[in-house]
Amino acid sequence: MIVRRLDDLAGSDREVHAPNWTSRRLLLHSDGMGFSLHDTVIKPGTTTEIHYQNHLEAVYCIQGKGEVTVLATGEKIPIEAGAVYALDGHERHLLSAETGMRMICVFNPALVGPETHDENGVYPLLSSQS
Repeated sequence: MIVRRLDDLAGSDREVHAPNWTSRRLLLHSDGMGFSLHDTVIKPGTTTEIHYQNHLEAVYCIQGKGEVTVLATGEKIPIEAGAVYALDGHERHLLSAETGMRMICVFNPALVGPETHDENGVYPLLSSQS
């Protein structure tokens, strides 16, 4: 059994920072679950371009307010606490935070740990993933 507490991740290699967000990575590839689980805080007033070409992601908003814009269609989807969205088609999108947002994210395949978005909004598929 794996037991991990969010407070224990502060300052560890499982807390990853980027300009617009901080991701606390509760479960990673090395935990052997087949997916990774993240508690991510999005900074208010930010917009992040994201395009997960190598991963599927499901996102459950538990705090805050913002929107997702699907870049291929221009569709704008309001996101607030209680909303979930799943990027089952590797949609290139913008995540805009009106307020600070807290998201619970699940990735398949699981992230290894240090991934951040590259210049195209993509997380690399690191070689230790299977």
